[in-house]
Amino acid sequence: MDAAQQEATARARELQRSWYGEPLGALFRRLIDDLGLNQARLASVLGLSAPMLSQLMSGQRAKIGNPAVVQRVQALQELSSQVADGTVSAAEAAERMEEVKRSSGGSVLNSTQTTASSGAPTVRRVVREIQSLLRSVAGAGDIIDAAETLAPTHPELAEFLRVYGAGRTAEAVAHYEAHQS
Repeated sequence: MDAAQQEATARARELQRSWYGEPLGALFRRLIDDLGLNQARLASVLGLSAPMLSQLMSGQRAKIGNPAVVQRVQALQELSSQVADGTVSAAEAAERMEEVKRSSGGSVLNSTQTTASSGAPTVRRVVREIQSLLRSVAGAGDIIDAAETLAPTHPELAEFLRVYGAGRTAEAVAHYEAHQS
């Protein structure tokens, strides 16, 4: 790989970090490990071609262009965390991955999968939905520019845009929790 390709790959990974919270290679490898998949199966569940998944993982491509695929990624992240914390078995995870695969985006998990024991949507799920919506409208750079424009007159709105539109999910979860009364 020449210097220009390395620079392009580094830039793509940085964009992925701003849009998705981390480079897609790391995110997809974690899903593969946590859910017991291989790359071909992950591509199938997400609705991507295997070459497209490979390009996203390697940083040859920066952005997932299809919002439904982004929502499937988020659904798999939620499922992965449920498998990791033991609330979902491997067999149940396999069944739910089929539901994710068949979905066209939107809320792909049923209410028992997307809610905490209280029946309310999980904070992380709500935050990821807000992030997905903002990031489907504009890239992180544009969102930051908009936030800077709003900051002098509407600092709270500017903070919201920065945190949810360009920040990491953990920061957005903390912001969400801090602003609930």
